[in-house]
Amino acid sequence: MAKKRADPLRRSIGDLSRMTGTKIPTIRYYESIGLMPEPARSTGNQRAYDDSHATRLAFVRHARELGFSLDAVRELLALSDDPARSCAEADRIASEQLIAVRRRIGRLQALETELERMIAGCRHGSIAECRVIEVLGDHSLCGHVHGAPDDR
Repeated sequence: MAKKRADPLRRSIGDLSRMTGTKIPTIRYYESIGLMPEPARSTGNQRAYDDSHATRLAFVRHARELGFSLDAVRELLALSDDPARSCAEADRIASEQLIAVRRRIGRLQALETELERMIAGCRHGSIAECRVIEVLGDHSLCGHVHGAPDDR
């Protein structure tokens, strides 16, 4: 008996995952929050994705790699679904992202400078004399502005 070939226009979630480099739970999550449309279902009730799903997922992945928030991605997707619309709103969203990236870069450069200063002050003696431990324990010795860590 010949092996049945899968419809190349319909992919399983595993195929879509491998094709796009996106983990299956992430694809499901994007579906659950409405970034990805619900796929058709096979007779066995398995998800069946087509090229439009792969294209949309690539858009979402690229936007996320550029640091756009999920809300911004949602807005950009809505804009992309209306090709006759002005791109001014997309430009605004991208400009806001650029400003946020520049702020993060500034914070990271300040952290780099402080870490370099801490390491340069290290005398390689005992922990009791360690500049790294000393600065971490006494914020007044630190040269950068303190705030909540940026874990985004």
